[in-house]
Amino acid sequence: MTDPKQTPDLPNTDLPNDGGRVADATDLNWVDRFCPRWSRPYLRLSRADRPAGTWLLLIPCWWGLLLAILFDPAGLQPMDGWIAISCAMGAFLMRGAGCTWNDIADRKIDGQVERTRSRPLPSGLVTTKQALVWMVIQALLAFGILLTYNGFAIFLGILALAPVAIYPFAKRFTWWPQIFLGIAFNWGALLAWGAHSGSLSLAPVLIYLAGISWTLFYDTIYAHQDKEDDALIGVKSTARLFADNTPRWLFIFQVVAMTLMLLAVITPAAVSQLLPNPIVFLLVFAGIWGFGAHQTMQLRKLDINNTQVCLHLFRSNREAGLIPVVFWSLAVLLT
Repeated sequence: MTDPKQTPDLPNTDLPNDGGRVADATDLNWVDRFCPRWSRPYLRLSRADRPAGTWLLLIPCWWGLLLAILFDPAGLQPMDGWIAISCAMGAFLMRGAGCTWNDIADRKIDGQVERTRSRPLPSGLVTTKQALVWMVIQALLAFGILLTYNGFAIFLGILALAPVAIYPFAKRFTWWPQIFLGIAFNWGALLAWGAHSGSLSLAPVLIYLAGISWTLFYDTIYAHQDKEDDALIGVKSTARLFADNTPRWLFIFQVVAMTLMLLAVITPAAVSQLLPNPIVFLLVFAGIWGFGAHQTMQLRKLDINNTQVCLHLFRSNREAGLIPVVFWSLAVLLT
């Protein structure tokens, strides 16, 4: 193992290349291309070289914010632009802090899995102490952003730390760790709604639950990359639990996610705001239909025994989640 005191990114035959590039990093990512060598191990801890997760954390925030605007008789507010931008900043920081915490908790497991052994902690490019300091820095920056919101949203943001802290250990005691990931990753739907409205109602809770079902969909696909290593070391996941029945379960998660989204937009409060403008109403439904259609496309391409296909489909959920964002943004502009 590399001496953690040496300069990061020196040659290491245990790594994919002499730059310390993580095995599942995106091609030509900005971390490996442009960042100073000393910063790369820390940015890799934050998954900055693998941006799909940041998008998947951000998208539910935008769902919650856009629907909060659409269902609010007062409509778009001056603060909403900042909420949208700060959610992106917060998603980057909190995903980074959460992934750093995940890698600290999993540092021994990651060293036994082919896809993850090149990460900074198991490869020795960063010490556990350095990772802890980096995690705190990211969390404090995110907390500074959170303090710009109303008191109710601040409370929700602090409450979100509980599922973030629990998630890395879930695969040790349950076959459904993806539920814990969904609870953490979709919290932004509640937070962004609360930042706009100062309270919650049935609609954001339904959107939040839809996001959890979506997470079960995409993270089960993701987990199929590691199922053989996970079986050897005793790590649980829905991919191992479902095995060859995975397509059937993914279809169930798709239907549940779409149903919950539809229920969210036909609550009495939603209908009273959307029905007077048929075009807006159709745009909201078009976003949900497009979201479901993209998942159907993924199911047709799915090959649970092909890791490259699984990784590609997992990453494509950014586009799936952005479909409602695009249609609902258009609806906001027309209100």
